[in-house]
Order: sequence, then C-alpha cells, then structure tokens
Amino acid sequence: MEKYEKTRVVISGLEIPFWDLVWFMVKLALASIPALFIIYLIFAFLGMIFGGFFHMIAMPPPPL
Repeated sequence: MEKYEKTRVVISGLEIPFWDLVWFMVKLALASIPALFIIYLIFAFLGMIFGGFFHMIAMPPPPL
C-alpha cells in the first residue's frame, strides 16, 4: 500500500457573482420546503406512537 503525502490547500479568494448567489439561495429555500414536510411527518408519526403508548400507560384503571 502506497503512502500519500498530505497536501494543504489554501483558498485565498472566492468570487461568486451576486445574482448566481441569489439564485442558489432561492433554490436552497425552495428545496427546504419538502425536506421540512418530510421531517414534520416523521415527528408526527413518532408523536402518535409515543403519545399513544404513554397515554395507555397513564390511563386510570376502568371503574368496577
């Protein structure tokens, strides 16, 4: 197995045109909407599971 030398990379300047950056941020914001919806569904499902489980544990016994 060959050993590789570690090389350092230094970024001295990054130039992105303003409107390209704006367009990237708009796409990022639009892409976050479905991601948040999916995360909401996951937490809602977990809330139903654990909420029902804890409600079952905390239920008072039926009257005699």
